[in-house]
Amino acid sequence: MKWLLVSILILFSASIAILAIPNQQTKNMNTRQRILKKLYPFLMKMSKKAGKKINNDSNKISLTPVYNIPIVLNDGSTLDLHQFKGKKILIVNTASDCGYTGQYEALEQLYQQQKDNLVIIGFPCNDFGNQEKRDNAAIASFCKKNYGISFPLTDKSIVVKKEGQHPLFTWLTDPAKNGWNKQAPSWNFCKYLIDEEGNLVRFSDSNVEPSID
Repeated sequence: MKWLLVSILILFSASIAILAIPNQQTKNMNTRQRILKKLYPFLMKMSKKAGKKINNDSNKISLTPVYNIPIVLNDGSTLDLHQFKGKKILIVNTASDCGYTGQYEALEQLYQQQKDNLVIIGFPCNDFGNQEKRDNAAIASFCKKNYGISFPLTDKSIVVKKEGQHPLFTWLTDPAKNGWNKQAPSWNFCKYLIDEEGNLVRFSDSNVEPSID
């Protein structure tokens, strides 16, 4: 029994070492990030059945306009949401050192496939597990080099319900503003889908694949 446990430990250690070896796609990542990227498909497979979606089944309309909310991007410029009227908007709170960070790849793929009628906006935050400690410039570099992210990333923000919460996430989690939803992000890579008319239509957990269907 002792030898079996030792063998399992050796195999596990060897697997981690192999996962940690950088390749062309992961050479700009640290060891933790490389391991997390390799393990992401297994994490999604194991957890997808528990993924929660909350849909606006009653077709409630927003009570205050989302388009008036100011957005500051991570380069200091501003993003006017009015330009996205007529498009869907997918809001995602993100982090670089999370088990779900590999979801950046699926988000970018969705954005490229649907960019004529969809914009994705990533909100880097350090609200969960201390998993986004970098500054704005380092976050942008990480996302571009490792995942080819081309959709907008905002200034590092607070997305949970506490002092300093970004006004867009206040809107997303206050039924008096969005018309129905109070669900705040439960972890990194939660997703909020806003329709072409500025109404919130869905909340999705971290372990739900990005989609607009």
